[in-house]
Amino acid sequence: MSFRRTLRNRRSVAAVSMAALMALAVTACGGDEGGEAKEPASSASSKPAEEGKGPGEDTAAGDNVDRSVKLAEMQGQNDLTLVINEVKRDSGGFVTVQGEIKNGGDQGRNSAGWAGTESAVVAANPNSVAGATLVDKVGKKRYYVLRDTDARCLCTTGILPLQPGKTTAVFMQFPAPPNTTTEVDFTLPTFATASLKISG
Repeated sequence: MSFRRTLRNRRSVAAVSMAALMALAVTACGGDEGGEAKEPASSASSKPAEEGKGPGEDTAAGDNVDRSVKLAEMQGQNDLTLVINEVKRDSGGFVTVQGEIKNGGDQGRNSAGWAGTESAVVAANPNSVAGATLVDKVGKKRYYVLRDTDARCLCTTGILPLQPGKTTAVFMQFPAPPNTTTEVDFTLPTFATASLKISG
C-alpha cells in the first residue's frame, strides 16, 4: 500500500471519528432540561436531580391524568381553586404534580404571584407555576420546581388570564424525595398548603 493511500485512509478514519463525536455531543446536549436547579440562598434545599437526566415523558399538563381524582383542593385568592389530581414518582428520579386551577369568581384572573419571588425565575418563566414547592417534613428538606441552567422551569408556563368559570391544567416537576418519603406538603404562592401522598 502506498504512503499516499495510507495517509488518505487515516484522514477518512479521522473524519468519520470526528463526525461521530460531534453527533454524540449534540445528542448529549440537545433538549436536556433536567439540569441542576438554582437554590435560593436563604432556604435549605436538597440538590435537584442528577445532570444528564431529562423529565419523564408523562409530564405535560393533562396527559394521562384522571380529572375525577381529587387528591387535594386548595383555596386561593380571588375565588381561585387549585385541585391536585396526581402526584407521581417518575422513573427518572422526579416527582410530577398535576392538577387544575379554576376561576370560580365573576372576573378574569391572571397568574400573578404563582412564579414565586426569585427574579431570575420570574423573568424566565412568565405566567407560570414556577414558585411551587414540596416540603419533606420528615427529611426536613424543601424541593423547588426543577429548572435548567437558564432558569426555565419544568412546569406550566404562558398561562393565559383565566376567565370566570374556566379551568386551566397545570403541572410541576420536582426532584424526588427519598423513596421512604411518601407524603409531602405542597405550596403554590397565593394558595393554601396541602399535604399530598406520592404514588409510584
